[in-house]
Amino acid sequence: MDNSISLNKFISDTGYCSRREADNLITAGRVLLNNRPAVPGNRYKPGDTVEVDGSIMTAAKKDKRVYLVLNKPTGITTTTETHIKDNIISFMGYPKRIFPVGRLDKDSEGLIILTNDGDIINKILRATNNHEKEYIVRVNKPIDHAFVQQMSQGVPILDTRTLPCKVQMMGRQTFRITLTQGLNRQIRRMCEYLGFNVVGLQRVRIMNIRLDKLALGKWRYLSDAELSLLMENVADSNKEHSESKPAARGKKAASHPKEPVHPKSGDTPKGPKPVRYDKAAKTGSKEGKQQTSKASEKPWRRETAAQKSTPSRQGKDFRPEKNKGKKNDTSKNEKRTGAKGSFKNYRSKGR
Repeated sequence: MDNSISLNKFISDTGYCSRREADNLITAGRVLLNNRPAVPGNRYKPGDTVEVDGSIMTAAKKDKRVYLVLNKPTGITTTTETHIKDNIISFMGYPKRIFPVGRLDKDSEGLIILTNDGDIINKILRATNNHEKEYIVRVNKPIDHAFVQQMSQGVPILDTRTLPCKVQMMGRQTFRITLTQGLNRQIRRMCEYLGFNVVGLQRVRIMNIRLDKLALGKWRYLSDAELSLLMENVADSNKEHSESKPAARGKKAASHPKEPVHPKSGDTPKGPKPVRYDKAAKTGSKEGKQQTSKASEKPWRRETAAQKSTPSRQGKDFRPEKNKGKKNDTSKNEKRTGAKGSFKNYRSKGR
């Protein structure tokens, strides 16, 4: 039985960094696997030796999993780069290596999870997993039901359209929004598109984890009940991106252009292909008349007559000009002026 795991997962499980950061370390040549430079796709087996920047990472050094919740204040940057001023790792001052689950803008405050469990981070962050994140937002001017409806239906930002979401008005300038995706500064961009500016944004929930009464700038451990339900919620989440991309929404197979239909018939005329008249011909200009030859008009007239013919005349060459002596339903005056519903009248209306 193969009990090996991917090298990036092993490094992530040690709590050293996330899987994505581990991939970057491997690509940069900063990881050794059994004293040889590691390459993307390498796998770790029990007994292997892994070094990152000269530090040995083995299964024996794997830290106990920790799960923390922080009420992040504004002004703190969600990054593990400790050289950046006001980074979240230095602000926390936690003794073990941890990293945040996702991001929260520097200008935003509220709930953020930090952990050394790389698996749960990947499961929560996958957009296809549809995990909910809830925010309370305050904007610079009063909102109305039209604003709520537009936000909930999706807004075009960043060359895409946001997914439908839940939006609830809480006050004249405050609303609650629940998202299942995490585009860059998504809520702020959505509001800006509708002519509003965000003056306050607080995340209050990620899945079953709620901020509740946790004071601003303070952190706590997840309770056993919270962790148990969280693990249950992400148990069926995809760990990796789907290999096959979903078909683009709104795209349909190209259809062939429909043939013109006679005004009195719901069926497409049979016989020679009808002549397509350009704009000039419809307006009755000389250019349009010159482009429309007599030969090209005959098929229309034959088809028009065939469409108008009675069941007893089907299959016969019905030509009004050769049956002047016969009684027709259409009077001479109607022929000259264009009877209601006739092709001549149809053309004169520019249809």
